[in-house]
Amino acid sequence: MIRGIRGATTIESDKPELVWEETAKLVQEMAKANSFVPEDIASVTISTTTDIKSAFPAKAVRLLEGWQFVPIMCMHEMDVPGALPLCIRVLLHVNTATTQLDIRHIYLNDAVQLRPDLVRK
Repeated sequence: MIRGIRGATTIESDKPELVWEETAKLVQEMAKANSFVPEDIASVTISTTTDIKSAFPAKAVRLLEGWQFVPIMCMHEMDVPGALPLCIRVLLHVNTATTQLDIRHIYLNDAVQLRPDLVRK
């Protein structure tokens, strides 16, 4: 079974090092919380709000140990007025026996406000 695992984070400003640092932190937390390894991943979709232009977040993921062969694609989110700024969203497509109810979606920094119903303390 392939399950989608969602995650999001925000950065303080559009600087490459922040894009890479926060993206890597988010993806590692998603992997830890859901007990999967890169070999379990079918693909990864990463989106950013249009105010992030300094770096590709996928670079941070590809540099993680064991992730260099995982298919990853980056794109921009819709530019909706009032949307959370400087936001990076990740959707992992993971082969897992974990039930939909037991998947842990991860929201960090200001992104916790996107889905407070999914944020676990």
